This record gives sequence, C-alpha cells and structure tokens, in this order.
Amino acid sequence: MLEKLAKQTAVYGVSTIVVRFLSYLLTPFYTRVFGQETYGIVTDVYALIPFALVVLTMGLESAYFRFAGHADSQAAAEGGTASEIATRARAAKRRLFATTWGVTLLAASLFFLLVALGHNRISFWMGEAYVAHPEYVVWVAAIVWFDVASCIPFSRLREQGRATTFVGIKALSVVVNVSLAFGFGLAGLYDTPFGVGWVFVANFIASVLTLCMILLTTDRTVPHVDRRLLAALLVYSLPLLVSGVAGTANEFIDRQMIKYLVPAGAMAQLGIYGAITKIAVVMVLFTQMYRLAAEPFFLADYKKSDFVAMNAAALKYYVMASMFIFLGIALFKDLFALIVGADFREGIFILPVVLGANVLSGVWLNLSFWYKREERTQLAMWVTFTGLFFTVVMNVALVPTMGYVGAAWARLASEAAMVAVSWWLNRRYFPTPYDWRRIGEYVVVGLGLFFVSAVFARQVPWRAAEYGVNVVLFVLFALYAVRRERIDVVRLLRSIVKR
Repeated sequence: MLEKLAKQTAVYGVSTIVVRFLSYLLTPFYTRVFGQETYGIVTDVYALIPFALVVLTMGLESAYFRFAGHADSQAAAEGGTASEIATRARAAKRRLFATTWGVTLLAASLFFLLVALGHNRISFWMGEAYVAHPEYVVWVAAIVWFDVASCIPFSRLREQGRATTFVGIKALSVVVNVSLAFGFGLAGLYDTPFGVGWVFVANFIASVLTLCMILLTTDRTVPHVDRRLLAALLVYSLPLLVSGVAGTANEFIDRQMIKYLVPAGAMAQLGIYGAITKIAVVMVLFTQMYRLAAEPFFLADYKKSDFVAMNAAALKYYVMASMFIFLGIALFKDLFALIVGADFREGIFILPVVLGANVLSGVWLNLSFWYKREERTQLAMWVTFTGLFFTVVMNVALVPTMGYVGAAWARLASEAAMVAVSWWLNRRYFPTPYDWRRIGEYVVVGLGLFFVSAVFARQVPWRAAEYGVNVVLFVLFALYAVRRERIDVVRLLRSIVKR
C-alpha cells in the first residue's frame, strides 16, 4: 500500500514540479524588473492570500476527504449488489460535494463584498505602500474569490484519483499567469502608474480561467447546502479551521513582523526575505506534492493496524527524501542565488535555515494524519497555536535587531516547537512506532555533511574545488540512504514511469 502512496506522490510530484517550475520563472523575472521595496509588495500580498484561503475554506477540504471515505464504507455496510452500493456512494458524495462547495462559495462572496466596500480603509491598514493604490486590495480579493470557488472541486478530483486532470488544469492556469506576467513586462506596463498591480491582473485572469475549466469536471452539480450534513462537517472541520488559521499565520506573520518591526527599510528587507524563501520552493514543492497524495490516502478507511504501519514508514521515508533535497540546495546555495536578481542575493546565507524549517513542516504534517483519521481534530489547535506563540515571541525578540535573519530563525523555532508538540500528542494518545533512530540518523548524517562542506569552504578558496567536494558529499548521502533502506532504485523508477 505504501507503494501506492509513493506512486501517487510521484504522479503529483513530477507534474507539480513541472507546473510550479513555470510559475517559479516569475521569481527571477520579478526580482530583476522590480526593486526590493516593490517586490516586497508582491511578497506581502502572496503571503496573505493563503491565509484568506484557509479561513474561507474552513477546513472543509480535509472534511471532504474524510466524509467521502465514510460514504464508501456506509454504502457497503448497507449491503446490496455492487451496482447499488456504488450508486448510494455516488449520491452521498454528490450531496457532500454540493454542500462543501456551496458553503465555501457563500463565505468567499461575503468576503469579497466586505473588502470591496472597505478597500480604502483596508489599504490604509496594510501600510503606506498600498495607500496610493487601494484598487490593489480589490484585485486581490477577486483572486481570492475565484481561488476559493475552485478549491473544493480540486479536492474532489484528488479524492477521485484524477491526478492528470488536476495537474492539467493547474498547468493551464500557471501557463496563462506566467505568459501574461511576461507579456505585461514586455509591453512596459509595470512602468505605468498602476505598476505592480499588473501582477495581480495576470493572476486574476488565470484564476478566472481555472474556475471555468474546473466547472467542466463537476458533473453539473449545483452548489446547495444540506444543513444537517453541514452541521456534521463543521464539527469535524472547525477545529481544523482554527488550527489552520494559526498554522497559516505562522507562514505569513513573519512577513508582517518585518514590515512593522524593522526600524528602516522594512519593505526592502521584506523583498529580500521573500526572494530567498522562494529559492527554497523545491522543498515546499516536495511537501506539497506529498500532502496532495497523502491526505486522501491516509484519510481513507484503512484498518488501524494498516494505518499505523504505513504512517510510521511514511515519516521515515519522508525525512530521508527531505534531507536529500536539503543537501541538494544547501550545498549549492550560491548557484541557486543566481535565480534572483543581484539586489536580493545578499540574504542567501539564510537559505539553509529556511530549508530546515520546511523539512520540519513536513514532519508535523505526517504527525497530524492520525488525529484527522481518528476525528480528534481539536488536537490540531495545540500544535498550531504552539507554533503561533513561538512565531510571535521569537519574531518580536529578533526582528527589530536582526531583520529578516531573525525572521528566518523564528520560523525554524516555530516549526521545531510544532514537531515537539505533535510528537508528544502522538505518544500520549495514539502511540505509533516511528523509527526515530533511523530518522535521527538521516538528520545527523545530512547536517554533518553540510557542516563538513561549510568547514571546507572556509579553508579552501577555490570555488571549483568546493563544488567538487559538495558533489561527492551529496552522492555519499544518496548512496547511504539507498543502502540503508535497501531500495531497488531501478524497480522504483520503472514503477513510477509505468504509473
């Protein structure tokens, strides 16, 4: 069964990497077109959008996966022919889809209305950079509306295992966004008074097209809220909403702390920090593609013993792969720095810290599946509020004097705290035999090789020799992991290609 998870992760992964790579082209483009302060606006806005999406979807994505699994098991329990069971399951899932989609559309519409009516006041709250262009706020709210409208239909595609359709629509959206962004730049529109607002226009057009395409997959389902079903859904999802708000706040609050706590040049520092965190996108991509496959996989109705065994093994392999990616980027961070414009490369030294935080983010994602499966989602609040507490405290302590460097270390501390709380909750309420010894080995070996590289770089001034040693270190870790886990690489690659 873990092989199925690996295949699904690979399908989402290869496709997602290709799609996100196209989107990733915007980072070197924008950091060469815009200055540090202007790019700070892009960083600020695209940190706030995920927060709005989490609030407006209300944790109903996870609820959709869990209740869709219930629909299959309940239909089977009622008995009948295979055709009758399938018909009942489809009807229950259709009602589930209509309800979750309907309530998120309602929330998004209310959000857009409030923002449109109060955009002048909101732009004032967001800072001086937005006061001259309050229309930016309306464009961003429109993007959020269309993205929320597409969210549950995308979840439905994941639940149905339609990865090709899922990625195809995402790819089309990204191609349109990137093409328009480059086109606007070549047309000189970024030099007009509307300036960076054209970035949001490109995104808006792509989001509209995405919704039009995703509507073709909904089997003409009309959004409709079943109040009784919604009540059950909200019991499950509201704790996830609260924890999701706190968790997403961890992702964007460091940007806000830089904006409001740095004494001078805050937007410039925000631009640098945003550019460097973009370089770490490969680690984020890996976590994201794993989540896309793992969430519906682990929330299906497996026996407890099967779930425990698979979840324990999955965490070990996740950490192994994460440390492999960590080394691949951290050992060659100077080369990755060339992705962004020259004005932004001064912050490249924080990249390993950001990568470490991203690794830990995936660890506590793995540690969260058990309480979602057991429908004890209220425990998620312990995790995310702990992270939020550390984020706020560490940023307040470090950002005023260290700037974006302090924000990076605060992010690492927050993720470490969430891993610690997740581990404690799992140990107390749902003991899972994670192979912490093997997991620790991969972390220690990976960090040890990185330390060796850092020491060698200080002793030897020749860049070519440094890169040569780093290649050797990287290969050593790969060979160590393959040998330690006795992985048949050829068989795995054939299985992925066949999939």
